[in-house]
Amino acid sequence: MSNWSKRKRLEATISGETPDRVPVALWRHWPGDDQDAQALAAAHLKWQQDYDWDLLKVGPASSYSVVDWGVQDEWVGHIEGTREYTHRPIQQPEDWANLQPLDPGQGMLATQLEALRLVKEEVGDSVPVLATIFAPLSQAKHLADNEPMLSHLRRRPKLFRLGQETIVKSTLNFIEAAKEIGIDGIFYAIQHARYPLLSREEYEQWGRPYDHQILNAVQDLWLNMVHLHSTDVMFDLVAEYPTQLLNWHDRETGITLSEGLKQFKGAASGGIDHWALHRESPKYSQVEIHDALQQTNGRRLLLGTGCVAMTTTPLRNIRALREAVDR
Repeated sequence: MSNWSKRKRLEATISGETPDRVPVALWRHWPGDDQDAQALAAAHLKWQQDYDWDLLKVGPASSYSVVDWGVQDEWVGHIEGTREYTHRPIQQPEDWANLQPLDPGQGMLATQLEALRLVKEEVGDSVPVLATIFAPLSQAKHLADNEPMLSHLRRRPKLFRLGQETIVKSTLNFIEAAKEIGIDGIFYAIQHARYPLLSREEYEQWGRPYDHQILNAVQDLWLNMVHLHSTDVMFDLVAEYPTQLLNWHDRETGITLSEGLKQFKGAASGGIDHWALHRESPKYSQVEIHDALQQTNGRRLLLGTGCVAMTTTPLRNIRALREAVDR
């Protein structure tokens, strides 16, 4: 047994040294449990107990940051654990100007902070804990749906900017409250740095400045991860961001781990397609694990999936992934 702590292993990985073994982590949604602090914490602690991941990314519902503004949603059985939105409070451009920053001590934000506190209290410094933060454009999409949001961004930019500024303020308040709990970093999910949703110029105007504002606020934390969602992504823009780990759909975007690491200074998170992990046998993901280790020489890699594991992924596949790094 290695006497390396998870922190030592991850720090070696981020700085490009050779760790005692490649770190590994999976995360997923917890539908239903994510509506209740005790249930969400219990789900994560059991997940950690079962698999001994090198970091624990606490996975709330995608709507957690916007429910207190009036979003309504429900889980109807999607295997990714994502929820259907049944009501969105932003119906017209003027609604953006009416948003007020949320109090992280109230409502769903307080529920999520309590879940983080319960997890951190249990694992202490033995397991790094990451709080999930959605980029302001993602939160705006949850408030208005994608098409209306993009229309407001293009046609009524002044009103839309007021909304974005409120969302950023709210997010920074939540992060400060999470820091007081002792989180080790944030998992920052970016969903709009991709074509054809936005042009490069639009993302530079509407995404990047706010991304930097949020990432600058967590530079005192040692373990931040940016998740670049989907395919056709603006990889080179995000590869410059000040973060220790970059997670992207490396099996689907055509940007391999080795190519991505030429552009990004920290460590890559990924190597396995979450759909390959979801097939009925571990043999599909084992091929990708072997390839990921070869591409990176076992350095600068946090082994895992390019996006969330499904709620219905076979447990033997998850066990096989976890055991692969110990061999």
